[in-house]
Amino acid sequence: MSRWVPSKKEKYGVAIYNYDARGEEELSLQIGDTVHILETYEEWYRGYRLRRKSKKGIFPACYIHLKDATVEGSGQKETVIPTELPLVQEVTTTLREWATIWRDLYVGDKREMFNCVRDMIYDLIEWRSQILSGTLPQDELTELKQKVTSKIDYGNKYLGLDLVVRDKDGNILDPELTSTVSLFRAHEAASKQIEDRIKEEKEQNIDLTRQAKFASTPAFALFVTLKNVVCKIGEDAEVLMSLYDPVESKFISESYLVKWSSSGLVKDIDQLHNLRAVFTDLGSEDLKREKISFVCQIVRVGRMELRDNNTKKLTSGLRRPFGVAVMDVTDIIMGKTDDEDKQHFIPFQPVAGESDFLQTVINKVITAKEVNHKGQGLWVTLKLLPGDIHQIRKEFPHLVDRSTAVARKMGFPEIIMPGDIRNDIYVTLVQGDFDKGSKTTPKNVEVTMSVYDEDGKKLENVIFPGAGDEGINEYKSVIYYQVKQPRWFETIKVAIPIEDVNRSHLRFTFRHRSSQDSKDKSEKIFALSFVKLMRYDGTTLRDGEHDLIVYKAEAKRLEDFSLYLNLPSTKLELEEKGYSTTGKNSHNLGNCTISKDSFQISTLVCSTKLTQNVDLLGLLKWRSNTSLLQQNLRQLMKVDGGEVVKFLQDTLDALFNIMMENSDSDTFDTLVFDALVFIIGLIADRKFQHFNPVLETYIRKHFSATLAYTKLTKVLKNYVENAEKLTEQLLMAMKALEYIFKFIVRSRVLFIQLYENKGEADFMDSLRNLFTSFNDMMNSNSENTGMVKGAALKYIPTIVNDVKLVFDPKELSKLFTEFILKVPQGRLVKQKLDCLIDIVHSDLFAHHDCREILLPLMTEQLKSHLEKQEEPRACCQLLSDIMEVLYRKDVGPTQWHVQVVMEKLLRTINRTVISMGQDYTGSFVACMTAILRQMDDYHYTHLISTFGKIRSDVVDFLMETFIMFKNLIGKNVYPSDWIIMNMMQNKVFLRAISQYAVVLNKKFLDQANFELQLWNNYFHLAVAFLTQESLQLENFSSDKRSKIFQKYQDMRRQIGFEIRDMWYNLGPHKIKFIPEMVGPVLEMTLVPEIELRKATIPIFFDMMQCEFHFTCSFQRTTASMSCLALPCSPALLSHLTKMRVHHEFENEIITKLDHEVEGGRGDEQYKVLFQKILLEHCRKHKYLARTGEAFVTLVVRLLERLLDYRTIMHDENKENRMSCTVNVLNFYKEIDREEMYIRYLYKLCDLHRECDNYTEAAYTLLLHAKLLKWSDEPCAAHLTQREGYQATTQGQLKDQLYQDIINYFDKGKMWEEAIKLSKELVEQYENEMFDFEQLSESLRKQAQFYENIVTVIRPKPDYFAVGYYGMGFPSFLRNKMFMYRGKEYERREDFEVRLLTQFPNAEKMKTTAPPSEDTKSSSGQYIQCFTVKPILNLPAKFQNKPVAEQILSFYTANEVHEFQYSRPVRKGEKDPDNEFANMWLERTTYTTAYKLPGILRWFEVKSVYTEEISPLENALETMQLANEKISSMVQRHLADPNLPINPLSMLLNGIVDPAVMGGFANYEKAFFNDKYMLEHPEDHEKIEKLKDLIAWQIPHLAEGLRVHGEKVTEALRPFHDRMESCFKQLREKVEKQYGVRTLQAGDERRGPRPPSMVRSFTMPSSQRPLSVASVTSMSSDNPPSRPGSDGFALEPFLPKKLHTKSQDKLDRDEPERDRKERKKEKRNSKHQEGFDKELKTAEISIQPSEAVILSETISPLRPQRPKSQVLNQMAGDRRLSVSPGPPPSINSTSLHVPPPITPRNKSTFSLHAVSSPELNGMGCTDKGETPPPLPVKVCTGDYGNLLENQDLTSPSTPPPPPPHQRHIPPPLPSKTPPPPPPKTTRKQASIDSGIVQ
Repeated sequence: MSRWVPSKKEKYGVAIYNYDARGEEELSLQIGDTVHILETYEEWYRGYRLRRKSKKGIFPACYIHLKDATVEGSGQKETVIPTELPLVQEVTTTLREWATIWRDLYVGDKREMFNCVRDMIYDLIEWRSQILSGTLPQDELTELKQKVTSKIDYGNKYLGLDLVVRDKDGNILDPELTSTVSLFRAHEAASKQIEDRIKEEKEQNIDLTRQAKFASTPAFALFVTLKNVVCKIGEDAEVLMSLYDPVESKFISESYLVKWSSSGLVKDIDQLHNLRAVFTDLGSEDLKREKISFVCQIVRVGRMELRDNNTKKLTSGLRRPFGVAVMDVTDIIMGKTDDEDKQHFIPFQPVAGESDFLQTVINKVITAKEVNHKGQGLWVTLKLLPGDIHQIRKEFPHLVDRSTAVARKMGFPEIIMPGDIRNDIYVTLVQGDFDKGSKTTPKNVEVTMSVYDEDGKKLENVIFPGAGDEGINEYKSVIYYQVKQPRWFETIKVAIPIEDVNRSHLRFTFRHRSSQDSKDKSEKIFALSFVKLMRYDGTTLRDGEHDLIVYKAEAKRLEDFSLYLNLPSTKLELEEKGYSTTGKNSHNLGNCTISKDSFQISTLVCSTKLTQNVDLLGLLKWRSNTSLLQQNLRQLMKVDGGEVVKFLQDTLDALFNIMMENSDSDTFDTLVFDALVFIIGLIADRKFQHFNPVLETYIRKHFSATLAYTKLTKVLKNYVENAEKLTEQLLMAMKALEYIFKFIVRSRVLFIQLYENKGEADFMDSLRNLFTSFNDMMNSNSENTGMVKGAALKYIPTIVNDVKLVFDPKELSKLFTEFILKVPQGRLVKQKLDCLIDIVHSDLFAHHDCREILLPLMTEQLKSHLEKQEEPRACCQLLSDIMEVLYRKDVGPTQWHVQVVMEKLLRTINRTVISMGQDYTGSFVACMTAILRQMDDYHYTHLISTFGKIRSDVVDFLMETFIMFKNLIGKNVYPSDWIIMNMMQNKVFLRAISQYAVVLNKKFLDQANFELQLWNNYFHLAVAFLTQESLQLENFSSDKRSKIFQKYQDMRRQIGFEIRDMWYNLGPHKIKFIPEMVGPVLEMTLVPEIELRKATIPIFFDMMQCEFHFTCSFQRTTASMSCLALPCSPALLSHLTKMRVHHEFENEIITKLDHEVEGGRGDEQYKVLFQKILLEHCRKHKYLARTGEAFVTLVVRLLERLLDYRTIMHDENKENRMSCTVNVLNFYKEIDREEMYIRYLYKLCDLHRECDNYTEAAYTLLLHAKLLKWSDEPCAAHLTQREGYQATTQGQLKDQLYQDIINYFDKGKMWEEAIKLSKELVEQYENEMFDFEQLSESLRKQAQFYENIVTVIRPKPDYFAVGYYGMGFPSFLRNKMFMYRGKEYERREDFEVRLLTQFPNAEKMKTTAPPSEDTKSSSGQYIQCFTVKPILNLPAKFQNKPVAEQILSFYTANEVHEFQYSRPVRKGEKDPDNEFANMWLERTTYTTAYKLPGILRWFEVKSVYTEEISPLENALETMQLANEKISSMVQRHLADPNLPINPLSMLLNGIVDPAVMGGFANYEKAFFNDKYMLEHPEDHEKIEKLKDLIAWQIPHLAEGLRVHGEKVTEALRPFHDRMESCFKQLREKVEKQYGVRTLQAGDERRGPRPPSMVRSFTMPSSQRPLSVASVTSMSSDNPPSRPGSDGFALEPFLPKKLHTKSQDKLDRDEPERDRKERKKEKRNSKHQEGFDKELKTAEISIQPSEAVILSETISPLRPQRPKSQVLNQMAGDRRLSVSPGPPPSINSTSLHVPPPITPRNKSTFSLHAVSSPELNGMGCTDKGETPPPLPVKVCTGDYGNLLENQDLTSPSTPPPPPPHQRHIPPPLPSKTPPPPPPKTTRKQASIDSGIVQ
């Protein structure tokens, strides 16, 4: 048999489907779970999920996608690390973390955030797959990584997750390898970056990384791809594309030229799909342009006229204008839009006529709103790229390669890059004016441009008509047909080798072109112009327009270049030579004739080798004319910077040559120095900053002036010494100081190389003298030199790195120290600190020996300025930088230097942090943390020793430190998302606290040196550290928790153990910390770390013990007794001591515990540990065993209540919150903690008000009022906890409370209670306060309350018994029963739904029998619910008196605390003729702890009493209530003539109609026979009473029929007559058998209460209470509400099947009618409200055949009663009937209706057909039969969560392997693992994962 084999390659994978485990040995998986595979077996794996390593199991291999991973360790320690890029791993973990939050957002319906997170998740998933694909070019990958990290950081911030800090490459920083300061700065930078991004996101949605790129580069380029030219040209064409400024109407770039063939394709077929160009050198100036257009000109190359068809005779190859296309690209260049994939269509505008020059058409198109292009145009893509051409080629190789055309900007870029050698001359043919001569029409002029040298030789391939095209020999212009003044605006680039420029000239020839080929051949050149590129003074042709002289062309002379080269070429030159240019006639110059024609060109020279500046040229060629040298040197300062940098090396060579060749004199030294300063200043300019490397390269490689150092030093020294006079020059020199010294040092180095150490001493002296001059200048008091001093401080540090190459670094450090010390006190502080910062950054400070000299200076300066609070930011920066250097490993030993910083600055920094505002706290704390982190044990020891023997200094230092640490921990210096920084700080603080604790133990523990406050501060600090938010690991996600634990462990444990040890070290001093330390220790023990709890909870016992011993040792009790001369036995002493023990301790712990638990601390585990540990300790103690145990029990009880309270505090279910609040306040009352008691009273009151439970709110407030006296005693602070009560005395407060309570009682319709309080107030107002105004107000209210009692109908609530069984309930409900007071008109069904909504997992019990022990101890939740009847508790004043129904009815549902529930029980054999004979009732009486209503709507049942009621007693009670009901209804009708008659009709008809009569017969059969009398002789009296009640029913019925007859309508008269005739028969029968009874005259009329009703309240108290079942179920108008309802006593006679079916039908029937009923209820008048429901019910059951006495026996033929009617009728009955209590004797029992008889209607069920009865309809019989199945669940409201129908959902994973094929251990799975689920929609996946069930 195969076995499980350890996996080798398959180690790590990801679940790609959901898998549900089907056995203990299997492992459930969800999509995306990563697994570590340990073993394989055929097609199964065994392993665990990486997110839950403890659970191992097997799973199918086909569900797993394997991934590469490296394996570390083996066996139990084997771990897998995915071999993915760190960034990919980061994305994966981020996605997992975000997904959890995303789900919560969905559940919480936070749509906006949900959508935002979804987009971010989708982006990350997409980018992750792109990175993993490995197909991206390097530049795109780098950019994508940047985007990913940026998105992760932004998302983390958006979701409130931790900030991730990265290095410059985007990798996460390792805090262990990073200095504290660097870490802090990285956090700052990351935060700022994210905030900027969020700001940008809000303002506009732009890609920030892209924006950052453009911000960081001074140049950018537009990348263009030509996709297609859609144009009907018909001939070859040239497509010229360029950038154009429409405002200035000029081109700003070269053209990109594409030659298009007549076939509609590019001419060079190799270029097909590769027509790409990049327009480079754009800069910030171009961004400032108002608009930029992309212009395309199309020039046709072919015939003169396209219309001409005779191609043989026509001239070809003519360049003719065809049209233009223009697109505005401003937004693309500004970076507002960027979509490189978008193809833009640029519409084409053809040339209209011959005078329509291309330039004119361009401007027309730009101004036009739209172009009628007819589908013609160009298709292009455009993308803006950052950088110059070199950067672009490097970063975007997939876009720009060597084949891409480069169209440069016309002119230099903003920043000229060194090595950018360029020699371009741009020539633009502007316009001309040509006479038609002998022709009748103007000429078709074609200009041909070529380049010749002075010998007449044509330069080849130097003319470039556009980028992307080869160089040509001559350029031919566009021909405009018969135009006298053509305007071309065609720009051509001429690129001539530099050596040929001075010998070259441009030559332009003009020729008329004819459309006929034959004519065209005969046309000769008719004119000529030229211009030389080099002027007579050696400078290049000036930029700008040139009006050229047009010479007439004479064929022979054209060849002789010498003829015209000596002539002037421009009209300007002609004027200079004295000729007029305005004459109409042509001039002759030599042999050439000047034509009348004119021709203008413009030129632009872009050359790094040619200059147009005479002064610069003069300096470069200084040897040719030395007399002008001084002038040239001065003029250099005025030359344009661009010109100078182009010739930087040449200029510098010239300057140093002048200096070296005049070494003997100092004539030119100052001028050369100034020129050098000017050039260095130029290079500091941003425009030329890229020339810094050129300058440095020059100094390093080309500079050769070995003696320059002496001259430069000399001039500089002179400037410094004469600072007051030469301030401006010195200021300029200071700015150039760095490079001046580079020249000095390089010069000296070269000198040493040549002459070794010759002149060493002189050089050293010169530098010393220079520094002395600087020092003197700094020391001078001159006002003028302020700026120079500042400049000196700024720029002198820049020379350090160079000077130390030729000067002793240590001496340089000393010189520098002296220089700093010379800075005037209190001035230039910022500059001085900046100077020191620069020195720290220099190589000098990294040198150990130099640091020894510099560091004391810096620490002294820092100490001085920090103490004066001068420039805190700069101080902080300097200290940070020092600590940063000292952290490095490459700067030599640093221990002593850390010691210097610690000694001088630690205390100063501490004080600064304490006093500093919020601005710089973070930076200073980072500095302090850095110092502490870099201190080792030696430093800590040394630190304390520095205070010497002055003990108070150590105390002060430790005190400051403890207070500061505590403040820093409390106020969270860093944002909570800076988790790495916070953890680093905590780690450092923890070590520091531990080190200082050692000092406490050593120096401040013994009796003589004990420092109470210091120890106190230590304990408070340590506890604050332990309980700070950032260390509570359990609040974090599991990933975050494991990361922190892996790196830092649980720091709480370490500090907790230390606190414990320190506490035990205190010895006899402990008592000084009780009770102050109770709170902090409690806080610490509540931290949910089990080992910490075990270690620290014993401290409480130690405190108890300590207090006990302290009390004993001082014998306070004995002392007090001896003062009183009382004897004190040891036993008494022990007792009194025990009383004293714990008092303060107990008070403190109770107060703090309440606060802490409410704040979220503490749990069940803590309670168990607290009890276990403290009880163990107490029981071992001789004296503390009993009191200690009592204390522990007390605290545990409080903890239980507080935990329950906290658990449900945020629960939506306010009832649970009320329960817990009552538990807590009762506990506080019990232990006499009035302050806490009142606090929770108000919490309870608020909850009641939120739920509109005004009655309960009133009772709650009343508890507070009862604590107060009607006196002028002042109110204690805790008595007036509530805002809004303005009272100084208890009497005032009680008055205010009573007003509120009365108001609440009024709202709750509890006017009887309001009257009681009102009377109390009236007494006070009348006899104590004499406030008659308030008195009258109170009396008015009282009167209103009395009126309300009589006139307003109050609905009576039902009461429900609810049992919560099973361990799944919270402790305050678990295995307890409660009596609930229902809401107005609330049915049991609704109440149950409400109950089950609170506990959706609970199962509703189907029986009312007490639950078994198994049920109670099970882990589930079982709810038992049934209706109970409150037992009337009538006040004594009403007993034996005639009292109105309205007054008494209040007490039937209020002020009750006993409740009854009855269920039928059969005894003996069933009698088929009469079931009443052996039908007993089992009656259970429940007693609650408090009366209802009270401070809650429910109270726990405290006692249960069960008894049995015989069938006869049941019959008595039933008859008693029936009579009572008739009498009550008659009374109401007499009192209110407007009442509807229908309920009375139904009631009477149900009794008198023979069709429904049957009760009498049943009773007679059962009890009125000899057999029963013989068997039960003791019941003789009861039988007589039953007969009496039957007899008494007749006069009540008679009175009822009389009233009915008076009120009946004509329509119902036949109905009434039928009742009269039926009653007549009934009366005869009854009076004959049981005698005649007569009501006293006027009894029914005179008052609202009949004699029988009065009698019912005067029965002996020995009688049993009435049966709920018999009261409520035998009446035809009091139907059941549902199976199991108390009102369903006859229901047990129904067959079960039918019963459940009816139940279900009842649940579902007629929802519409239900709704209508509810609506109508609202419309009824107050009186109508109570009776409409009875009316409707009566109407439904009015048919005689259905109005049987067994009206609630639901048959298939009987129409169902809708729920609303059931509810309404029940509510109506209970509201108006009075049930006396204590229960009446037999002759006082009255009947609702007679006992049921067998109905004559065959359609109803016979009593004989009954099997065993059901218990209250709950479906359980005496024989314990199985309850019937529940009906099919129509909706969740039908029966809660009783059954989970598992078959409704299909399994989410394939069927499990057969059980016989599973083997354990280890299990061998099925050989055929489940196939992977089909790849369906996402919905399927979510079903699999358990989301859709």
